[in-house]
Amino acid sequence: MQWRSLVLALVALKLAGHALLWLAGPSLGFYHQRLRGLSCSPGGGRRRQWRSRNLPALGRALLRRRLGRPRRRLLYEQRYSRAFPPQLRAQLRDAARGMFAFGYDNYMAHAFPQDELNPIECSGRGPDRADPSNLNINDVLGNYSLTLIDALDTLAVMGNSSEFQKAVKLVIDTVSFDTDSTVQVFEATIRVLGSLLSAHIIITDARQPFGDMTIKGYDNELLHMAHDLAVRLLPAFENTKTGIPYPRVNLRTGVPSGSNNETCTAGAGSLLVEFGILSRLLGDSTFEWVARRAVKALWSLRSNDTGLLGNVVNIQTGHWVGKQSGLGAGLDSFYEYLLKSYILFGEKEDLEMFNDAYQSIQNYLRRGREACNEGEGDPPLYVNVNMFSGQLMNTWIDSLQAFFPGLQVLIGDVEDAICLHAFYYAIWKRYGALPERYNWQLQAPDVLFYPLRPELVESTYLLYQATKNPFYLHVGMDILQSLEKHTKAKCGYATLHHVIEKSKEDRMESFFLSETCKYLYLLFDEENPVHKSGNRYMFTTEGHIVSLDKRLRVSLWQDTFPEEQKKTEKLKPNELRAINSTSNCNRVPDERRYLLPLKSIYMRQIDQMVGLI
Repeated sequence: MQWRSLVLALVALKLAGHALLWLAGPSLGFYHQRLRGLSCSPGGGRRRQWRSRNLPALGRALLRRRLGRPRRRLLYEQRYSRAFPPQLRAQLRDAARGMFAFGYDNYMAHAFPQDELNPIECSGRGPDRADPSNLNINDVLGNYSLTLIDALDTLAVMGNSSEFQKAVKLVIDTVSFDTDSTVQVFEATIRVLGSLLSAHIIITDARQPFGDMTIKGYDNELLHMAHDLAVRLLPAFENTKTGIPYPRVNLRTGVPSGSNNETCTAGAGSLLVEFGILSRLLGDSTFEWVARRAVKALWSLRSNDTGLLGNVVNIQTGHWVGKQSGLGAGLDSFYEYLLKSYILFGEKEDLEMFNDAYQSIQNYLRRGREACNEGEGDPPLYVNVNMFSGQLMNTWIDSLQAFFPGLQVLIGDVEDAICLHAFYYAIWKRYGALPERYNWQLQAPDVLFYPLRPELVESTYLLYQATKNPFYLHVGMDILQSLEKHTKAKCGYATLHHVIEKSKEDRMESFFLSETCKYLYLLFDEENPVHKSGNRYMFTTEGHIVSLDKRLRVSLWQDTFPEEQKKTEKLKPNELRAINSTSNCNRVPDERRYLLPLKSIYMRQIDQMVGLI
């Protein structure tokens, strides 16, 4: 009997130990390891050592029992209840429209024709002529009424036909690209070229889904302006040994002498959507071809071992200057445009590149448990690694990465998107904004400002469209309320200088109107034509809306370059889903549509991970 008592005592002790571990919360072991222990083993693949050790059977039973405790579970279920009244949704839609109108009207009153609004001093901002090295300003502002141009299609999406028509006429009558401004090719392309093309397509759409957005006497002026701007950007692609463009060009004189030969992967490899649309609308292959050549050049430089790309490259030598591979700044929209150019143009090679890139991302950047919404282990997270070895380079991620769940929605990897989105939303809940960089090991921001970026609300909107789960309406409401509370200024909405102290900087970037307000509005506007069109629209990386027009499926560039003819095979629509995605939309069962998208215990685990609890 003594031995039996001893065994029972040992079992009781073991159970008590498991209970104490559980009371301490789910495993966060990966996120609290020291740097020296954070590297992938050779050979790639999603490494099993990143998963927490499985609990014994008795421990799992105790864990399941603990998960069933209603108090802890209801903290989330009460906060994000299934009830989201139509009246509240309509109020939030109107609030998002009002947010846009407040920023736009103040820009027109106090800043136009300058590029940006200073919302605190109620003044305009243009290029910093006194300091050409101020790239934070000069890369973006080109003395071409940037905010007005960037906001054109948002006016249309919100159904404001009178202001859209007035704004288009102002752009046609007052904007010229014959200006002595040195701008970043990437920013001019996604903000200005993309918006001109989007507005042109809206004006000339025979269906006019947003109301009457036609312009009396319109003679394709916006398309001609887009052509003029693109021609002024073309010198960036000349005199480079790799075909990868210079990062900056003067709109009047071309590439400045002594220009930097280093560029980021996203900046050089995210021009294909806008340049491709322009080529196909004009019937001129030049623009798509130079952009496609740059993408292929970057793709050819990826690591033979990991399949990853770095974030900074020398355009003359093809050597990687920045060897960091991640999903944020320097790489984000490169991946985005591989998929979106396929969606628009149907070129098989674009999807093949994306599929290969996505597999490498899953193999080397993804950490945490294998499944988002089941099993034990740390929450999934995508980290920054060395492109050649796959070893961790740092313990921070940046706010731009919050776009990635939206991209995962487009390929049907909704489960992973749910988990990654929950991580960024937890950070937002803690600070009421997303710090530019967040250190997940220290549970603290590394870079403290928030310039009104749209990436989190973009992913929120796309996840709602994929799941129709009211949880994402609650997320959107939180974001909108935070923006109103922390960023509203006398004449607009201001960049947060410090997400903890909530101090402001006197700048409202144009993407606040073109993206942040647009995605918030669409999230709450269930009846918008965008949602009634049979999924015929796609958003550029700057949030500009483009209809999936059959005109864009007819390519001309292969006719000019016959060696590419073999690449013209189109994929069928049902092949859109990335071949290597780990899951698809069907993995979200109907019975979960009105439950939390992520189980309460996993939401709590993520909140712990960012220091909320």
